[in-house]
Amino acid sequence: MNYFNKLLARRAVIKGAGLGVVASGLASTLPVQNAAAAEGGEIWSSEYWTKKGDVPLWMFRKRVGAPKPGEPARPVLFLVHGSSVTSRTFDINVPGQGEYSVMNEFARYGFDVWTMDHENYGKSGRTSGNADTPSGVEDLKVAVEVVARETGLKKYHFLGESAGALRAGAYAMVAPDRVDRLVLAAFTYKGDGSPTLAKRAEQVEYYKTHNMRKRDREMIRSIATRDKPGTSSLAAVEALADAEMQFGDQIPTGTYLDMTAKMPVVFPQKVQAPVLLVSGQYDGNATVADLEEFFNLLPNGDRQLVTIPGAAHSLTLATNRQLFWHVTRSFLTQPTPIST
Repeated sequence: MNYFNKLLARRAVIKGAGLGVVASGLASTLPVQNAAAAEGGEIWSSEYWTKKGDVPLWMFRKRVGAPKPGEPARPVLFLVHGSSVTSRTFDINVPGQGEYSVMNEFARYGFDVWTMDHENYGKSGRTSGNADTPSGVEDLKVAVEVVARETGLKKYHFLGESAGALRAGAYAMVAPDRVDRLVLAAFTYKGDGSPTLAKRAEQVEYYKTHNMRKRDREMIRSIATRDKPGTSSLAAVEALADAEMQFGDQIPTGTYLDMTAKMPVVFPQKVQAPVLLVSGQYDGNATVADLEEFFNLLPNGDRQLVTIPGAAHSLTLATNRQLFWHVTRSFLTQPTPIST
């Protein structure tokens, strides 16, 4: 084990191997008036809209400083949200609790950070669909055309959490030319042995016959408390609930149905990108054996499997979220292997 991995091993368990144009011109940019103070400059942000067929999809971007003509493009990190939350989960403000915004943190690291609300979530359009994993893949297909137009880049890093990891992984299977490095956080492969999914499967018939389910404040709280209470700040959970409840108490069933009746939806043999699998020590959505099976089938030797100590399912809400940021940043910025 080299010195870098020895440092990481003190904080996490690591298993590693090896080191456009939007269709029909439907995307538009909306000015954002406020900016947050950041180390080395102001964090600039902007909203964007695109369309998947007739469905409007909302996108959001943050980076240090507004883009300037002729400057080199910064590496893009695209964040993909999960089943029960919108993209607000990546950009919450928790007064007096330190930084919680993944977007702010990675903007300060030098990334051009993007995210979106998937169909039937947040500010994006409402349809009669259930916003399952294939639907999320189609959302990402049109979203990356906006990113390509605005940045000039053709490949991007993706980070998905929970069902967002399913969406990001499924996208990586069908668009390998668009994916640079892939972070699958709180990921589930088959779900064998998962207590959370076993409990959720009791409602599988409901998910098969209903495209929406109730998502109230208590349900949002349970994301951070169901596996191991005390692994997330209650203030952070309430801040997320405040941000989410503005969109109502209904959320799509699609990815819940995927996780209880259709797994796997991401096939490791078809994921060509370098992959970081990262999960909390107490995550009830996937066992270590489940993640190891996926890890061992990945074709790219540039891969890592990391457990964040003292964390549960939600790594973005975790008290130990800095460890999550650290291993993710290290993975996204490590040198490209010379020998493969």
